[in-house]
Amino acid sequence: MTDRYQSKITTAQEAVGHIKSGDSVYIHSNAAAPPSLIDALTARTGDLQGVKIYQLITLGKAPYADIACSGSFYVHTLFIGPNTRQAVAEGRADYTPVFFSEAPRLFYNATLKVDVCLLQCSPPDSHGNMTMGVSLDCTPAARSHATLVIAEVNRHMPRTFGDSTIHVSQIDHIVENDHPLPELTAEQPGEVERAIGKNVASLVEDGATIQMGIGAIPNAVLNALHDKRDLGVHSEMFSDGVLTLVEQGVITNSKKTLLPGVLAVSFLMGSKHLYDFVDNNPAVELHPSEFINDPYVIAQNHKMTAINSAIQVDLTGQVCADSLGFDLYSGCGGQVDFIRGASRADNGKAIIALPSTARGGSVSRITASLAAGAGVVTSRADVHFVVTEYGIADLHGKNMKDRVKALIAIAHPAFRSWLEEESSRFKWLGPSGLSIAAP
Repeated sequence: MTDRYQSKITTAQEAVGHIKSGDSVYIHSNAAAPPSLIDALTARTGDLQGVKIYQLITLGKAPYADIACSGSFYVHTLFIGPNTRQAVAEGRADYTPVFFSEAPRLFYNATLKVDVCLLQCSPPDSHGNMTMGVSLDCTPAARSHATLVIAEVNRHMPRTFGDSTIHVSQIDHIVENDHPLPELTAEQPGEVERAIGKNVASLVEDGATIQMGIGAIPNAVLNALHDKRDLGVHSEMFSDGVLTLVEQGVITNSKKTLLPGVLAVSFLMGSKHLYDFVDNNPAVELHPSEFINDPYVIAQNHKMTAINSAIQVDLTGQVCADSLGFDLYSGCGGQVDFIRGASRADNGKAIIALPSTARGGSVSRITASLAAGAGVVTSRADVHFVVTEYGIADLHGKNMKDRVKALIAIAHPAFRSWLEEESSRFKWLGPSGLSIAAP
């Protein structure tokens, strides 16, 4: 097996030299984006023309998305991150809206045809088995249909369990380059986020299986769960905040009805401490997003509690989570997957959490109507709980008038009168309009 592995080792320059103009190249996502291969590929700017780059979010730089590379590379991203946002805004890159549960199907059925797949993997064991480390999402689907697979093998990449294994025989070229994985600094919650965290935590029951993302609000929620018992994790991803609850014995995964005893995710981003924790740890399993994000799979978890964020929520419950008006910001991701999965679970809860205001308190995030151009990621019929620092609105089963009242009640006090006035435009509220008591 060592001979087979050694025979495939080459330089990054030689490996990407097999990429031709007009090819479609998939880049491994999140913290697993292969930096040596990316640099070598970008160095061919001017030599290559019309190369499509497929990706989700990637940590680190994306030099192929720079304006200087626009003739050689054109990015098609399934989720907009900081390193591609400007290119998308300027029309030098494109965004494909898709739920993460359905993203792999785009590659399996060749809607998105991949010629070359660039991976970052852990070193092989004695049997030639490597792993795709800290990120799966739709990467296995893209790899399975690529005609050329190039792997950057990094001894710092954790060896992970689940569906992460890839055999050396499935790799065409190997580039060795040891370097620490990019780390994601945890956002520290402020007073508003801590208040939201406490409100969300009040909805999380002992024995619940939770899903959440990254950022100040998820971190605040995790900080507020220290008094809970026997929580589990089935999530698109998790970061360092989960480790604290594992170390405290709050997260045990013992009550999970699907994959008990296991933290089940599709990808991981965080600190070296996180990467060390998951390395060779059978208590953490990575599975592709067509499994982790499948609402039917999610719903099999008893007390499944999905916690997601939003940019805006209108007074009927429509959620914008991917754009600032006409400006595309992120993506559909897995929000709807988990909202629907949790809604269907036995004693499940679907939660949207957001600060009541933006721009230093000058703008209400709860609005009479979404901003012009804003995308509805989660429909009003999907939304159950909406949480701000001012309380919890339970919208499920509520009529339109009661939804408006509930959401105004958790808006910032400075905007409640304005929201009530704005709602007078809604003819379906009836002739009596609204009568909302002060909090």
